[in-house]
Amino acid sequence: MRLTKRSDVMPASTSSTADSIRTTQRKLIVGVVVVTLVTFGVVIVELARGGRPDPPALRADATLLDGPWRFQTGDDPLWSSTATDDSAWETVDTTAPPGSHDGDVGLPDYVSGWMARGHLGYTGYAWYRRIVNVPAGDAKWDVLGPTAVDDGYELYWNGQLLGGSGRLDADPRVVGTRPMRFALPADAAGTQGILAVRVFMLPRPPQASSDSGGIRSPPILAPQPVSDGLYFAHWERTVAGYIVDAIEPFVMFLLVGLALWAGSRSGHKGFLILVSIALALTAERRFNNALVAWTDGMDLRTYSWLAKYIWMPTVAAWALAWNRWCSRPSRIIDVLAVVLGIAAIVGTAINAPAVTTGSRFAFVALFAFIGVCIIRSGPMRILSTLVLVLIVLTLFSGELLDPIGVPGIWFPFNVGVSRTQYLYAIIIPLLAVLILRTLDQTTTASEDRRLANSI
Repeated sequence: MRLTKRSDVMPASTSSTADSIRTTQRKLIVGVVVVTLVTFGVVIVELARGGRPDPPALRADATLLDGPWRFQTGDDPLWSSTATDDSAWETVDTTAPPGSHDGDVGLPDYVSGWMARGHLGYTGYAWYRRIVNVPAGDAKWDVLGPTAVDDGYELYWNGQLLGGSGRLDADPRVVGTRPMRFALPADAAGTQGILAVRVFMLPRPPQASSDSGGIRSPPILAPQPVSDGLYFAHWERTVAGYIVDAIEPFVMFLLVGLALWAGSRSGHKGFLILVSIALALTAERRFNNALVAWTDGMDLRTYSWLAKYIWMPTVAAWALAWNRWCSRPSRIIDVLAVVLGIAAIVGTAINAPAVTTGSRFAFVALFAFIGVCIIRSGPMRILSTLVLVLIVLTLFSGELLDPIGVPGIWFPFNVGVSRTQYLYAIIIPLLAVLILRTLDQTTTASEDRRLANSI
């Protein structure tokens, strides 16, 4: 009996459909490569622009208000007044060591906070005061910043409120500190005045904040239009510091759209649906960094709450998704993913570090088991295993990368880029290719079924 060749029994329309899908797949993969390269180019240019130091000519015409300030914990509205006697207050030196910068964005002129100056564990209100001499002349004068404060502040000139970051009242609303510019009174030129900064810091564990508290980068006194140029330069640095946290979530949501589009054309519909959920949660968490850094749209209490709790459903969604990449998804893995996610939430809510830490390590073991299943029987084993490993490294970098000394943040172009951001820059295009490759898998499976029915 003569065996019928595959091409002899496959309808022309089926072959044409398969060819069309593969052509679309190849075009989309090329598109992924192009978009990735263009995005990398945009990010590199933005980092290079933002990482430049303040223009020397502008800084030469401005005065960094570092050096000694009077400091006092507590709160009293009268402390903004010129009549206040601050001679008994502490003196803190806000002169930064040469080349110092914060460990996140790369902000220059960075100094230690009050927790490192004898007030470990103190949170709440505190005040800074100093005498400022404003040069004489016709220029109008501005105070820039401070660009880094833990956590919110108000700025006063001779008892007059100039403005601030957040809302400081009986129920403070504290937001991310960003470049700000405050105009001194028109008659300030040629005078001596008292610059006072009222600061509020949210409660936090002392062991996690031993260097925090108050002014971390001194303000700058500058005439107009010098202040305009410095203000623009500070915003360039701030935008660059969080540009990756804005671009990567945007691309992740594009990837969600790609996964949902591919779902009806793929043999891995369950995987793609759950990957979409995991990506959406991941994108929301990453974008919050840029949202808080650039706008007042989210206060720091909300940001902190989301940072603590959104991680658990995100990890559970990734585990559920990758379980469906295995040839035979395990119900036990599904149950364990949900149980561990709930345990992590409970551990965080009741402040039980042992429960939270235990759930994290248990998740690592669960992902390792899923990886073994994929290696043994999953499709596209090399690509899928690589993507899975990279995702696990982003989710558990503290457990997996800290012990081997991988730095948490690098500073290309003098702007901080976290290892998680680097990993997602690799994961996103690889995951896009993996999603597109599932289209070919569906076509092959359909052809196999048609062949089997025709024999």
